Amino acid sequence: MTHGSRHGGQPSSPTPRVRLVDVAREAGLSKTTVSAALNDTGRLSPAVREKARETARRMGYRPNATARQLRAGRAKLIGYVVGESVDARSVFLESPYFARLTGATAATALRRGYAMVLLPAGSLQSEWADLPLDAVVVTDPDADDRIVDDVLAAGIPVFSDRSVEGRPGAYWVDVDTEAAVRSALDHFHEQGARRPVLVVPDSTTRFHTEVFAAHREWCAEHGLPERAVRVAEAGNGPVVRAVETALAGGPADDRPDALLVVAEASPPLVLEAARRHGYDVPGDLLLACVSEDVTAEHTEPAVTTVSLRPEAIAEAGIEHLVRVLEQGRREAAGTLVPTRLDVRASSVRRHG
Repeated sequence: MTHGSRHGGQPSSPTPRVRLVDVAREAGLSKTTVSAALNDTGRLSPAVREKARETARRMGYRPNATARQLRAGRAKLIGYVVGESVDARSVFLESPYFARLTGATAATALRRGYAMVLLPAGSLQSEWADLPLDAVVVTDPDADDRIVDDVLAAGIPVFSDRSVEGRPGAYWVDVDTEAAVRSALDHFHEQGARRPVLVVPDSTTRFHTEVFAAHREWCAEHGLPERAVRVAEAGNGPVVRAVETALAGGPADDRPDALLVVAEASPPLVLEAARRHGYDVPGDLLLACVSEDVTAEHTEPAVTTVSLRPEAIAEAGIEHLVRVLEQGRREAAGTLVPTRLDVRASSVRRHG
C-alpha cells in the first residue's frame, strides 16, 4: 500500500464524497424522493424506489453516518464478548458453535443496521468504556465473570443467557438445555442403552451447569448409575482424553454402552477414540455429540448430533435487542430457543 500516485509519486487527491443531491441529479429525481427510497419510507412506486437505489449503488453513495447517529441518538454499535473463553482467548473461534454464533450475530445485526464490535474475553472496562456502544452481547458468561456487572454499571443494556434474568437492564436468549439433554438420553434409552456416560466441561456457565443437573435428574428417574467425566480445558485434545477416560477400564459387562459428548470436539476424533478402545459404533456403543461441526454427517458411521441452533439464537437475540433499543420495550422478557436432535447411524442399533 503506497501513498503516492502511479505518476510522479505525487499524493493522489481524495475521491470527492458522493452527496445525496448528486444521486438525485443523476437519477432525475428529487432529493426528497431519493432520501425516501434509500430509507424505505414514503409512497413510491417499486420502479422509482429501485431506480434511486440502483443509482446510489452505482455511484458509491454512502449516507453520512455521523448525521444518522445524531438523528437516531445512537451509534449503532454492539459489543460482543464470548464470556466462556476468558482463560482461552483463541479457542472460541476454533469452535464451530461459537464461530457460527458470532458470524450469525454479526450478519443479523448488520441487516438491522448495527455493526458488531468484537471485545476480547476478560476485557477491562477501561478498554471499551470510550466506545459508543448501544448494547453488549455476552455469550455464555461464567458465574464469576465481571463483564456483565461492568456493562450494566456503565448503563449499557446487556443481552446474554438466562443467568441475567431479572437484572435491570439485562435481557436474555437461551436454549432449552434440559430438553436437549433429555432428547439425547431418551433416544439412547429407546435404543436399549442402560449405561450412558456424559462428557461435559468443568464449567460454571449456566448451560453446562444445567446439562450436568439434567443428566443427574434423568439418571435418577430411570434408576441408572450416574456416569460423567468433566473436562478441565476446551479444545479437541482435552476432550478426546476425557472421552478415553470415560470409555477405559472396567469389566466388559459394566462398560458404557452410550456416550453423550457435550464438551465440543471434532466428531471424527471422538469416533476414532472409541474405536481405539475397542468399541464398535453403534454395535457396542451409541454415540451423540453436542456439535455444529458438519464433519459429523460425513463419518462412517455418521455421528448423531444435538444442535444448539446458533443462527436461531442470533436471530432471536438481535430481534430482542432491536425491540429494546428502537421500540423502547424494556420489560424483563427473554426467549427460549429449542434445540434439535439430528439422529444418524452412530446412535441407532443395528438389527439382524
